[in-house]
Amino acid sequence: MKFPIPYTLKQVAQLIDCNFVGNPDFSVLGMNEIHVVEAGDIVFVDHPKYYDKALNSAATIILINKEVACPEGKALLISDDPFRDFNKLTDFFKPFQVAISSISDSAVIGANSVIQPNAFIGHNVVIGENCIIHANVSIYDDTVIGNNVTIHSGTVLGANAFYYKKRPEGFDRLKSCGRVVIEDNVDIGANCTIDRGVTGDTTIKEGSKLDNLIQIGHDTVIGKRCLIASQVGIAGCVVVEDEVTFWGQVGCTSGVTIGEKAVLHAQAGISKSLEGHKTYWGIPAQDARIVMREMANIKQIPEILQFIKSKK
Repeated sequence: MKFPIPYTLKQVAQLIDCNFVGNPDFSVLGMNEIHVVEAGDIVFVDHPKYYDKALNSAATIILINKEVACPEGKALLISDDPFRDFNKLTDFFKPFQVAISSISDSAVIGANSVIQPNAFIGHNVVIGENCIIHANVSIYDDTVIGNNVTIHSGTVLGANAFYYKKRPEGFDRLKSCGRVVIEDNVDIGANCTIDRGVTGDTTIKEGSKLDNLIQIGHDTVIGKRCLIASQVGIAGCVVVEDEVTFWGQVGCTSGVTIGEKAVLHAQAGISKSLEGHKTYWGIPAQDARIVMREMANIKQIPEILQFIKSKK
């Protein structure tokens, strides 16, 4: 997320009441998670395991819970609880806005697009031309939808990321200030749920088609012309390259990449990144040709054992 105007390091430190290391006038342009940070961004880190990754990332302001050596050209915000203070910054720069109508006055809806009764269109939503938004679709604030998009009833675009920190008293949610971006010529079936990015975008690229009952997690990118069948669940921060096919009930863990034109057979379980131009099956997902060959060999074991016995 980029701020509407640049802030100084001192101003941001005052917002969250913390100490800082660096030039008070150091420019702060936004805040992002580590996988999407750019120069001028704040990134937070609250575990020693990830200190080096955060300090050496593209982010130039590190919100951290320990006094450490500040890398050259960067600045530090020293906080006793970076998770809490990252949420404070989200509340300040992207506060929740209460809806006062089913279709916000700030929404922009293109020519020839149809919004069926009982759909909800939030603040600052942009919908392109020739779209059909069916009844009971909920499109949360800041969602961007391209041209020639169809979204069927019960689908929710822009719900919170499933991102929590465990504390003694329970789970603390990391607040979401990102967006959902749906490109041109995308079809989304009934009762799908596509979560907004924590600070960036969850994106469905041009020409992809989603069946009913699909969950796509925060900050995931679905490539061009992908096919995703019913009951697929894709976790956050996944990259699905172009023309990938998911058949029904595939499950995918977070932070992996699925290569171009890969095919996932029904009920495959993806636990790591997969190469493109291959077909996968099983839990964990493996090259389907190899698995089928192994299964065929296993079926021959009784015959092999019988042959061995006959030679004794």
